[in-house]
Amino acid sequence: MAVRTLAFRDAIKEAMDEEMERDENVFLMGEEVAEYNGAYKASRGLLDKYGPKRVIDTPIAELGFAGVGVGAAMAGLRPIVEFMTWNFALLAIDQIVNASAKMLSMSGGQVGNPIVFRGPSGSAGQLGAQHSQTFENWYANVPGLKVISPSNPYDAKALLKAAIRDNDPVVFMESELMYGDKGEVPEGEIILPIGKAHVVREGNDVTIVSFNKMMKVANAAAEELAKEGINAEVIDLRTIRPLDYQTIVESVKKTNRLVVVDESWPFGSIASEISFQVQKHGFDYLDAPIKRVNGADVSMPYAANLVDAYLPNPAKVIQAVKSAMYLA
Repeated sequence: MAVRTLAFRDAIKEAMDEEMERDENVFLMGEEVAEYNGAYKASRGLLDKYGPKRVIDTPIAELGFAGVGVGAAMAGLRPIVEFMTWNFALLAIDQIVNASAKMLSMSGGQVGNPIVFRGPSGSAGQLGAQHSQTFENWYANVPGLKVISPSNPYDAKALLKAAIRDNDPVVFMESELMYGDKGEVPEGEIILPIGKAHVVREGNDVTIVSFNKMMKVANAAAEELAKEGINAEVIDLRTIRPLDYQTIVESVKKTNRLVVVDESWPFGSIASEISFQVQKHGFDYLDAPIKRVNGADVSMPYAANLVDAYLPNPAKVIQAVKSAMYLA
């Protein structure tokens, strides 16, 4: 299988293209997905290939077109609903949580909802408090939803294809800051299982867990720590719900220390849930308290220096690791 270098946005496009070609029930709808080729150019060329019945521009009305997607999925289609940002999709949360996620349960298993809601989550620079929120933990709290948050082009393509084929509703979180990121993606069919984390770097001294664009922070911290003789094992969650805590626990059995890097606010975060699962399933292996590196517990500021102070960064992760190792 030949391997190419592909941008994140092109990996997303290729996943949608392949699944639309494979299954005529798959279609794409959302803001600017058709005539404009996608707000982030992740649907470039799909309108020309599949036409306006399968690549559909919607009004700026997230609640409305999310509801159309939920109804289409009830009728047997497989919609991909793109939000320009998950910040805007707060308007659609009623359809995602109260309709899509509950459909199978409330119908006694008679009516499914095979739908993918996708778009960028998290901060993207100086965009202010209302455009910089991280939502993985919000949707992971909801039974009936699967939540995926990839960190690189390979995972983005393979997991989006898995999400489109899945019979449950899937919330697929991307990042504005990753659409131009490039990585190796093989030609042809690639699919990853939903709910399986990936050990991207092996080590023995401490486990660092993260997801989405915060993997860049985790990996950068691990590189710097290695220069000081500290070998960190780095795990990319890939999927937030179902959460693969088993892979994390197995790593902690080896390293005896855990640092979780999570852009979201600290209260009720993914880092909080991981901390609970590890103390439940691996408490006897911990030689130090679990450390969390989260976004600040405030609304995202606008000033550049305050944005930097708000977000996790490699220096904060290194400090947390050294604290877990009683070196600081």
